[in-house]
Amino acid sequence: MTQQDPRTTDLATSRPIRQRPEPKEIDRKARFKVPSQLPAKQAPAERIHNWDEVTFLFDPEIAKIEATRCIQCPAAPCQRACPVHNDIPGSFWLLEQGDFAAAADVFRETSALPEMCGRLCPQERLCEGHCVVGKNGPPVAIGKLETFVTEWQRKHASVDVTPVASASGFSVAVVGTGPAGIGCAERLARAGHRVVMYEAWPRPGGLLLYGIPNFKLNKPAVARKFDDLSHLGVEMVTGTRIGEALSLDELANEFDAVFLAFGAPESAHLGIPNEEAPGVHEATEFLVRANLPREALPEQMREPLPELRQVVVIGGGDTSMDCVRSAIRLGAEAVTLIYRRTETEMQGRVEERKHAREEGVQFEFLTMPVAVLTDESGAVSGLRCRRMQLGEPDESGRARPEPIEGSDFDLPANAIVVAIGYNADPSWGDSAPEVRRDRWGRVVVDPESMRSSQRGVFAGGDNVNGADLVVTALADGQKAAAAIELYLADPERSW
Repeated sequence: MTQQDPRTTDLATSRPIRQRPEPKEIDRKARFKVPSQLPAKQAPAERIHNWDEVTFLFDPEIAKIEATRCIQCPAAPCQRACPVHNDIPGSFWLLEQGDFAAAADVFRETSALPEMCGRLCPQERLCEGHCVVGKNGPPVAIGKLETFVTEWQRKHASVDVTPVASASGFSVAVVGTGPAGIGCAERLARAGHRVVMYEAWPRPGGLLLYGIPNFKLNKPAVARKFDDLSHLGVEMVTGTRIGEALSLDELANEFDAVFLAFGAPESAHLGIPNEEAPGVHEATEFLVRANLPREALPEQMREPLPELRQVVVIGGGDTSMDCVRSAIRLGAEAVTLIYRRTETEMQGRVEERKHAREEGVQFEFLTMPVAVLTDESGAVSGLRCRRMQLGEPDESGRARPEPIEGSDFDLPANAIVVAIGYNADPSWGDSAPEVRRDRWGRVVVDPESMRSSQRGVFAGGDNVNGADLVVTALADGQKAAAAIELYLADPERSW
C-alpha cells in the first residue's frame, strides 16, 4: 500500500482535503494587514477563585481569520523552529478553509501531544518567535490555533487511534508516562509493537498530570491522551518505580527493548540554613498537593497543605509561576516571587508572568535567599534575602548575579516554595550499572539513535537533557521510537 500524503488526504477518514495554494496565489500584502486575533481569557478577578484554564478556545470564525494571517511562506521558519517540525502553514491553510479536523491531523502527523504543546510550549521562543509576520507586528497565534483545532476535533470529529501495522510480536517497556514516554509509546504501538508503560505515580501522565496546574492544562485533556494509548493497545503499570519494584535488567530480559523516560524529578536545593524547616516545600510536592485530589497522590502526600497566609516562591522559570499562581488560588493573602537576576534573564514564559501579575503576585528581582527564618516552634516565619547586582556573563551567557554586601532584608512567610530547577534521580542508576551516566546523573545516549550504553536500552527526555521543555522531551521520544524500530528489525547490527 502506498503511503498517503497527509496534505491531500484526511488521515482519519481517508477523504480528499483541500490542496494548499501555490505561493504565487497568496496575497501576502493583504494578509499582513489582517489584525491579530486572540481568544478570550477569564478576568483575573474571576480566575483566582477557580482552577479552570485561563485562556478559552478560539471562536471558530475568529480562528479562521487568525489563520489567514499566516502568509504561507515557502521557507516556513516556524516549522524549522519547532522541535517536532509541525507543518504549521499546511495546517493553517486547512484551518482557514474551515477544515478543522484535517488541520488537526496535520499536527498529529508529527506530534503525539498537539493539545498539550499548543498550551505549554514557549511559542515566543520557538515557532512564533520565528514567524515572519511577527517581525512587524504580533506573530500568528500558532499555539492557540493548534490547541483550537485539536480540541475541536476531539469534540466534533474523531481522532484516529488504530495501529497502522499488524502485531509484530515484539515488546517494548517504556519507563515513564510523561511527554517522552508518550511520544515513544504511541509511535511504537501504531507500528504494531506491544508496549507496556511503567509509572511511579499512582496515575499515568508524569509531568503533564502531576507537574502542571489545571489552569494551564486541564486534567481531562491528559486523560484523553491515555484513552488514545489504551485504544492502541498500550498497557499501563502505575505505582511501580523501576529500580525498586523491578530492576532495569529484569525489564531488559522480559522485553525486546526498553525506553527510559523517567524525567528529572529531583528538586534542586538552596543549600541555606533551615531549608528543611516545616513550611518549606519543594515545587513538585507543593503543586501536586495543591492541584490533585487525594486519591491521585501517594500516601505520603495526601496530607492537605496548611493554611497559606504569606507565601514566598524562589525561582525564575515556569514552575515558579505555577507555584505562585497556585498559592493565589489557595487563598494566600500575599504571594511574592524572588529571583536573583532581572526579568530580562528569566527563562519562563512572558505570558505566565503577565498572568501572575494580573492575579496579584509581587516580584522581587535581583534578590537571593540567604536563610530560612523560623519561630519558637521551628516552623517557617520568613526568608532572609540579599540584594544582587549583575556582573559579567556566566557560562550560560546571562549576566552573573553578584551579592551586594549589607543589603540583607527579611520577607515574612509561613510557607516557602523552592522552584529553582530539577535534576535526574541519582538513585535509579544503582540498579542499572551498565547504563552510563554523566556527573549530573543523566543518561548518556547517542544523540542520533538515543541508545544508551546498555544494549537494547534507549533513553530520552529530561533524564537525558536535564529539565527542559515538553516538546523537546516529546521529540526525543519520537526519535527514540524510530531508532527502536530499526533495532527490533536487526538487533545484531553494529550499534
